Amino acid sequence: MYSYLDFERPISDLEAKIIELKKLADDGESIDTSEEIARLETRVSEAMTDIYGKLSPWQKAQVARHPQRPHFLDYAKRLFTEFTTIAGDRNFGEDAAIQAGLARFRGRPVAVIGEEKGHDTKSRLKHNFGMPRPEGYRKAIRLMELADRFNLPVISIVDTQGAYPGVGAEERGQAEAIARSTQMCLRLGVPMITLVIGEGMSGGAIAIAAANRVYMLEHAIYSVISPEGAASILWRDSARAKEAATNMKITAQDLKGFGIVEEIIPEPVGGAHRHADTVIDASGDQIAEGLNEFEGKSSEEIRNMRRQKFLAIGRNL
Repeated sequence: MYSYLDFERPISDLEAKIIELKKLADDGESIDTSEEIARLETRVSEAMTDIYGKLSPWQKAQVARHPQRPHFLDYAKRLFTEFTTIAGDRNFGEDAAIQAGLARFRGRPVAVIGEEKGHDTKSRLKHNFGMPRPEGYRKAIRLMELADRFNLPVISIVDTQGAYPGVGAEERGQAEAIARSTQMCLRLGVPMITLVIGEGMSGGAIAIAAANRVYMLEHAIYSVISPEGAASILWRDSARAKEAATNMKITAQDLKGFGIVEEIIPEPVGGAHRHADTVIDASGDQIAEGLNEFEGKSSEEIRNMRRQKFLAIGRNL
């Protein structure tokens, strides 16, 4: 069963009727329900196409946060082989919100960094709901240094509501860790490809997303702050998050127009959580295409291409 968002109520009602009719058929009722089921399935398809064809920025934010949306480990399991993680920052400890390691992507050795939220209460607590602490970013820096040394492309997968704002994280240098991780991304002499699969909020995202190519799923969001955070600062009322989301230009479509992301990966009607494998495979194809752009490029050329990309953002606004 899917978890339905508020704006999906028409879909929810129709699918509930379909389930009820199928149950009647399974229970051996003499009534032929096949024609009615087919009619309702057509209506579900039409309703879903209509609703997902005109999502508002706030509705996209809700889809991006859907609890059943595939997370980093789902992508890692399908896209990478021989994925061997590293643990700890060699300074304080381990942070499970950021998963990092070496793997093969379609036979090619790569370094992989990803933010994992978890799927249930136990895993969400383990991964701190996808909110990295300083040691997570320092672990990412460790991996990027290895990648640079051994000439391995870096693939990062972003999905976080932001870096963890706890007192302990601040005491251990959260801002410094984010800044150094961002700096390391920019200094890399190997290609770096970033994929935003859900939320890409604040420095928690940019610390592993200052890449040569940034791709977003169709209903993902990416911003310097969450809509709730922006509403709290601007109007001192987090309930105005919907208004903030509309004005902040956080959608993939807006960001591609600004030149912040290069490509948008389409999601099947109904969102990535309804057709996870299809979305993950399409993401893999886009990552492969991005890596191919840098074949034969020197370290200096790759750094300069990244530099020019960021310098060009906002130039034509």
